[in-house]
Parts: sequence; structure tokens; C-alpha cells
Amino acid sequence: MQIVYHGSYCKVEKPVIKEGKYAKDFGVGFYCTILEEQAIKWAKKYETPVINEYEYNEDSSLKIKEFTVMTEEWLDFIIKCRSGEKHDYDIVIGAMADDQVYNYITDLMAGTITRAAFWELAKFRHPTHQIALCTEKALNCIKYVGAKEL
Repeated sequence: MQIVYHGSYCKVEKPVIKEGKYAKDFGVGFYCTILEEQAIKWAKKYETPVINEYEYNEDSSLKIKEFTVMTEEWLDFIIKCRSGEKHDYDIVIGAMADDQVYNYITDLMAGTITRAAFWELAKFRHPTHQIALCTEKALNCIKYVGAKEL
């Protein structure tokens, strides 16, 4: 069992997976992190920031993709997801493309910078973490613990 956090504008006792208008790093999913500080940053984007806490118990029967470090495979996966391509994983875990790294990815996708330039810029970014629960089965891995308004 591990504690994970989700930053939002409200209490989220029953997480759902809903498609947004913007493609995310690991595709459609309910996003959490093991880093409370990161969830706080997510929540502070809202007028009423709330940190939701969950117990996460990984289910080994699910199809899980984990990127332990930022690699070419991680970068290609994010580019595909951000381009709207679907994947068949229940859970995807790894570093997130924060606002700055996202800008580098956008530049790479547009051909404004090379892959070599991307990696040179990205190596100076602080560690980040995200868990994308991409299917209804994956949502069963988390149990709501509580929430606090910031």
C-alpha cells in the first residue's frame, strides 16, 4: 500500500476517467502522484485548491507500463499520447512533462528543436512523478482516504 495524491478544485471521493479537451502525457486517465508537493502545485491552479489522498494498491493482473527514468521510449510515448493516439495500458507510471518540459516537447513535435536539444534542456528539470489510472479496473487500485483544502 502506498499513499498517492490528486490535486483538484474539489473533494474527489469517487474518481472517474473522463476525456478532457487536451491530450495528456499518458492519455485519458485519473492522474495521481506520490509527491504531495506536486499535487499541491496541481491544486494551486484552481481558485479552491484541494489535495485528495488515496491508498494505492497495485494490481499485478492489470497491464501496467512504468517508466523509471526519462528515456526515448518515454518521450515517444508522451508524443503519441499528446497527439491523440490511444494505448491499451490500464496504468502508466513515470515522470510528467511539466509546463516547461511540455513546451520542449511541443517544440520537438513542431520541428523547432532536435531530440538532442530536447534532452539537453530536459536534463535540468526537477524530478516529477505521475500515475495515470487509465481504465475503470485501474480505479479499483485506489481507495479514498480524505481531502484537505489549501
